[in-house]
Amino acid sequence: MASLLIEIITSPDPQIRNQSLEGVCAGTSADELLQACAELEVFRRHRENLYERVRALFFLYAIHRFHLPAKLPGGAAGMIPFQGFEHLLQRRFEEALKCFLNAQKNSGPSDAISSALANVYQRLGFQTLADQVRRSVRSVRGNQWMFRMGHPADHPMRFRPELLQRDADGKYPVLREQTPVRMDLTHTGWSDIFFLGMDFPEGARVLNLSIDLGVHGRDQTTKPPVEAYLRVIDEPVLRLTSVDLGATADVTSLAEVFDFARDYLGLLKAAVIAAGIVPPGIEGSDRVHFSGPVHELVLGHG
Repeated sequence: MASLLIEIITSPDPQIRNQSLEGVCAGTSADELLQACAELEVFRRHRENLYERVRALFFLYAIHRFHLPAKLPGGAAGMIPFQGFEHLLQRRFEEALKCFLNAQKNSGPSDAISSALANVYQRLGFQTLADQVRRSVRSVRGNQWMFRMGHPADHPMRFRPELLQRDADGKYPVLREQTPVRMDLTHTGWSDIFFLGMDFPEGARVLNLSIDLGVHGRDQTTKPPVEAYLRVIDEPVLRLTSVDLGATADVTSLAEVFDFARDYLGLLKAAVIAAGIVPPGIEGSDRVHFSGPVHELVLGHG
């Protein structure tokens, strides 16, 4: 069976490549699925083609999430190793995978271990794509500084002087940015990104629109629905607020910026990182607080 799954991934023939995983797994046993997973794991580790590696990861995710558990014996209980769970929380996916696979080898397959493996394979798939995008961004000369920073003193960004001048009420001005919303008319699950498109151009055809919105009967014209506001405040914190979620968080250290699961504002934190306010290269400077070097360098003393 494993050779058939690998053929589905690598075949240029649409009749073979477009077969559903559900149809292939329908008549197989648990042992056959486990053997297929073992061979897919070896396959994805040694392939250079990004499309093939990512599809193998999502095959592994789907098998452990949807197909293998139903074929295991009814009493196949198991435990998820806490060490692997810790690796997963820290986004050390390969380490977590090694831990979960060892548990499966030593204690046998179970619903619990398959659930853990499905989780880590899914995250590895998206991490593989994100790593490739990151390498692309790093290759652009104008972006390289964000990944070469190891200390806040290396930060080249500064606020514009206009944003640091108080008005008559003693408040700093507000910078507002607006952008349209994107609507996917056809969506291919990230297959339209450049690197997957190079490896499998036939699967990278998407159509999406940028749209301004308005309420019929209320608004005279449409406008960009996504808005972001920036203002300097008199506190040495990075205050993130989502109007839609009604959530606010005061970020006081760099470690908190990279802790996306800490609160409901992970998307805003990602925007702060992507904008270069807190560059990705500075991750790991856990003892640096916004009341210190970052605050002074970006905003100035005072």
